[in-house]
Amino acid sequence: MSRAQQLHELLADGSEINIVCHNNPDPDCLASALALGRIASEAGIDAHQILYSGDISHQQNRAFVNLLDIDLNRFEPTAVQDRPADSLLAFVDHAIPGANNDVPQGTPVDIVIDHHPAEDIDARFVDHREDIGAAATILTEYVRALDIEPDTALATALLFAIRRETLNFLRGATREEYDAAGYLHEYVDQDLLRQLSTPSVTGATLDAIATAISNRMIRSAVLITHVGRTTERDALPQAADYLATLEGVETVIVFGIAHDSIHLSARSPDPRIHVGDVLREAFKDVGSAGGHHDSAGGEIPLGIFADYTTDGEQLLDIVERVITDRLIAELGLEDESTD
Repeated sequence: MSRAQQLHELLADGSEINIVCHNNPDPDCLASALALGRIASEAGIDAHQILYSGDISHQQNRAFVNLLDIDLNRFEPTAVQDRPADSLLAFVDHAIPGANNDVPQGTPVDIVIDHHPAEDIDARFVDHREDIGAAATILTEYVRALDIEPDTALATALLFAIRRETLNFLRGATREEYDAAGYLHEYVDQDLLRQLSTPSVTGATLDAIATAISNRMIRSAVLITHVGRTTERDALPQAADYLATLEGVETVIVFGIAHDSIHLSARSPDPRIHVGDVLREAFKDVGSAGGHHDSAGGEIPLGIFADYTTDGEQLLDIVERVITDRLIAELGLEDESTD
């Protein structure tokens, strides 16, 4: 029995499904949730909802939700506590309760579909493929295998997610991504795809990127910088993508304070450096971090610095020193010269 058939059988025994996105969901996560909801409907589940925590702050993610009219609900613990035996809980684009989501640790999970590095995944159905470039690719495979014809919105969402997750097939793309894109092409709304690809940029995002540029420090081919405080958490990966184009730079790590957390975003095409491992090892004792060899992120509660100072500027200085020192130590750059 194929994975798609196994999933369909599990869904056919359920009365409802709660599809939980990771915190601050991106197009790959949202498109995958849409596709799983469609598959669940085909399996006979009429009641399904897509849940998320955190914020949808990236302008492209907001456009994605608005233009595709995605029905999202804020995650509440009651959605997964004391649920009926035939109520299913699914994770897409993440895998572990309490890791990049607000689901209580130890909560039983029925379905996990993910492509990010993770260990000790426990669910009734697991499709975890780190070699795949996007979770949306896996969901597209299911849609095809189950002979579900995607409507325009779903096809556009899946294709855009695959393109965005792989940086237009330049990062982590496999043959499966190209096969999925070829299948989805005939169902896609090209005008809508163009709109999703060119959203407006907020002034706060531009300010954060400008701050990252001015604060950059380069050691060897590694650039480390910060955006200070920002209301635009998703400005960090945008700054990382932009700075990764700087001549002579192979690895970029950007951090900053958004709300009550320190966020990190990293990019590295350098085969000698696995930025997911770098972030995980550098901050495993104070927060959660990790990812792929060429793209990673992390989050550290700001509360760990609460005993140092309540002064905003002084707190930022302490955060800058601590985060930078940990990264330099983990990357073995202590003896490198600074530009």
